Amino acid sequence: MFAELGKPGPVELPAEGPNLDDYEAARENFRLRVPQRFNFASDVVDRWAGDPARLAIWRVDGDGGEERVTFAALAENSRRFAGALAGLGVRKGEPVLLLLPRVTAWWEAILGLLRLGAVPVPCTTQASARDLEFRLLATGARAVVTDPENAAKVEEAAERTPLLDHRIMAGGRRDGWLSYAEIIRAAPTTFVSDTARDDPALLYFTSGTTGHPKMVLHDHAYPAAHLVTGRLWLDLKPSDLHWNISDTGWAKAAWSSLFGPWNCGATLFVDDARGKFNPGRVLELLAAHPVTTLCAPPTIYRMLVQEDLSRYRFRALRHCAGAGEPLNPEVIETWRKATGITIRDGYGQTETVAIVANFPCLPTRPGSMGKPSPGYRVEVINDRGAVLPPGGEGDIAVQVRPEWPPGVYRDTWGDPGSVERHLRGDWYVTGDRGYVDADGYFWFVGRADDVIISAGYRIGPFEVESALVEHPAVAEAAVVGSPDPVRGQIIKAFVVLATGQAPSPELIATLQDHVRRVTAPYKYPREIEFVAELPKTISGKIRRIDLREAERRKKEA
Repeated sequence: MFAELGKPGPVELPAEGPNLDDYEAARENFRLRVPQRFNFASDVVDRWAGDPARLAIWRVDGDGGEERVTFAALAENSRRFAGALAGLGVRKGEPVLLLLPRVTAWWEAILGLLRLGAVPVPCTTQASARDLEFRLLATGARAVVTDPENAAKVEEAAERTPLLDHRIMAGGRRDGWLSYAEIIRAAPTTFVSDTARDDPALLYFTSGTTGHPKMVLHDHAYPAAHLVTGRLWLDLKPSDLHWNISDTGWAKAAWSSLFGPWNCGATLFVDDARGKFNPGRVLELLAAHPVTTLCAPPTIYRMLVQEDLSRYRFRALRHCAGAGEPLNPEVIETWRKATGITIRDGYGQTETVAIVANFPCLPTRPGSMGKPSPGYRVEVINDRGAVLPPGGEGDIAVQVRPEWPPGVYRDTWGDPGSVERHLRGDWYVTGDRGYVDADGYFWFVGRADDVIISAGYRIGPFEVESALVEHPAVAEAAVVGSPDPVRGQIIKAFVVLATGQAPSPELIATLQDHVRRVTAPYKYPREIEFVAELPKTISGKIRRIDLREAERRKKEA
């Protein structure tokens, strides 16, 4: 698998070092080299567009509609959009908000912005008017692209942010808005890109599990670095039909709905059904379409395994991946028993590409994050920046000095130099805690802010949550530290029950005994509260900070 990185292809980013079929040799020697002048749209998409029949997107919607889009069509329309924006006065380096669902215009627009050298700011369609107001003020964006369903929110936000000069509507018409279809129809089909690899390229808001989101700014080397994400972790080839279940506003869309797959020439399968997520629909589409590779966040897999998987056969599916937060080992095992496929976790952040993963060439260890991606030195370090020995819990960090690897963010929008606050010596500190075993596999403990200290023990919430979810009565669980006058903190679990289960004191005792059996006895939750749902970010990650704060206020009252 690793040998393919050295072969010529649409992205000519050569690998250094011998025998890339050997993981350890690849980790030691491989370096991703991005040309000084690089633009993903012109250097990658346009090359695939050289084959006029090559399919880029296979899109279905909730009404039975279907659309197939070639790389050639994307290339032409994105060039037109770049020219149209330039004609409106949008300049290189300027941010532009994108608030679109999974429609073709999202891909065309983001590629057009990259061509122009403007900075796309993808926003989730779940964002409220207040969320959009914050993003407009924080970025200073003068232009936005959205659709009829989200236009009213933009207008409400714009009333308090008199910065917006250009409002562009995709898929409809509205007074005071430019028509996306009309402006690209009137624009020329030629546009020449000229961006340096370190020019600003993409701006993402973090999902904010522990506070206000920050604005992560990536350069034009970032799309190229997702060659590692797509080819090594997702195992993609030009013949693949890849489905990533992700909102267009999440950084995971950049990973697995854009840069990763298209660096490899794979076709994207896109489901644009609107409304509440339906796990049954996902399974039906997987059974009915020749999807070969699937990537989804843990929340989705947890919902899928609650369904009767024996009803479905996924004849084309060969590879599954998960990312966003750790996936519980019991969910991985349930999926494997039903499909024969092991879900391979990948780890990274909005700030990075996939930097640790369970690569297809490596044996998996359920619950492990996997091993570091070739091209990145990832270690667990202590407070002084020293690498810890196997088994030592510390901060997961990426080496960025003396040479900054492509794919790791360089700055935060509006706060130049802020990345320095996340450096410890030669290391970028991710904010996640973990340890490495004797064989080099990484294990996630929790966000640094989530680790519980109870009676002197340091306890990561993920292990306790996994133990709870293993029990058939539990659908989801979140674990936090609750203030305690004797122990400092006790472990408290918030549990969403599986269908057909009812809360009871007996069930609490059963779950406590279960955790005692499958983890160390001191890790069992001394308090369990049954809840209808868990607080989550708009990207689906559990906001343990909300639960911690609620516990703190309750204990202080």
